[in-house]
Amino acid sequence: MTRFRICPMRCQETASRCEDVSRYWLRPFVFLQWEQKDGLCEAFNLTHFLSWCVFKSTFTGSKMDLVLNVADYYFFTPYVYPSSWLEDEPLRQIIGLMVVTNLGAAILYLGLGALSYFFIFDHKLMQHPQFLENQVQREIKYALWSLPWISVPTVALFFAEVRGYSKLYDSVDESPLGWSGLIFSMVSFLFFTDMCIYWVHRFLHHKLIYKYFHKPHHVWKIPTPFASHAFHPVDGFVQGLPYHIYPFLFPLHKILYLVLYVFVNIWTISIHDGDYRVPNLMEHIINGSAHHTDHHLFFDYNYGQYFTLWDHIGGSYRYPSALMGKGPHDHIKKLMAEGKLNSNGVNSQTNINKNGVHVKKE
Repeated sequence: MTRFRICPMRCQETASRCEDVSRYWLRPFVFLQWEQKDGLCEAFNLTHFLSWCVFKSTFTGSKMDLVLNVADYYFFTPYVYPSSWLEDEPLRQIIGLMVVTNLGAAILYLGLGALSYFFIFDHKLMQHPQFLENQVQREIKYALWSLPWISVPTVALFFAEVRGYSKLYDSVDESPLGWSGLIFSMVSFLFFTDMCIYWVHRFLHHKLIYKYFHKPHHVWKIPTPFASHAFHPVDGFVQGLPYHIYPFLFPLHKILYLVLYVFVNIWTISIHDGDYRVPNLMEHIINGSAHHTDHHLFFDYNYGQYFTLWDHIGGSYRYPSALMGKGPHDHIKKLMAEGKLNSNGVNSQTNINKNGVHVKKE
């Protein structure tokens, strides 16, 4: 077996806490052998998931320790960091979080974005006059430039979570309301973040703010799934801030937090995917792709993230054009019927200007 060093703590306490973890999660995998010196536990051996036990026994934890411990076990500890660098060293945690956050964000964005682009997004929308030349490549390029900058302040919040400053918890037994607390926290997370993002989004549309931070995202009038993360770094961070604030204010199970974090990314991609279908009963409730496309096209409407509640309250709700037969698809059909578009896009009566916008030739 391989010998790993951890932060010294009372051997009995460490063993007890790790046994609690193995009882619920790792019993089939973990074997612990302790080495004791002067009443302190300096090292231990195990067969699987070393990092999980280390973090569980050392910190209150966060959703990121579920990811970071796997990265430590399979990559950082055996291949990158010297054995003398303790896993709970702040600098090591920050470096690990930077790598995991950037890699994870890129994988989620490119992976989920590609699935949506190839299997859900209607490529006929690329014939729309307001679809830019090389738009997909430009969306991806801008997002991949922006994500590392967004990660800098985001990692600071993740680091605070890992060091135990949030209200994240490990076990359902720690929930104030038990299993019902998980359901309540999931619902409250969605409504809390939807409310916050609505007002942050409206603020970003203020005339003194918009052109500096939010305008780059509105370049994509007919967005694709890859436009979902194509934000200015400041824009991307402040709109994501409510997700990170929630666990510092309210109790939340760390695994549920991780699931919600992935869901948020899926939802963000989905409202840019051009699939305008919404169940009839939900047309005035759910802020879907049809609603958000109108936000890109008409600017002052449908600021919400998941729901239309705050748009109704704030007077910014607009019933989606696509659901009234006046959406982008309908505009394309009209142009084709008028002979201004062919099956490949724009006909000879139009041209593309330097901004990638289709215009009539002089």
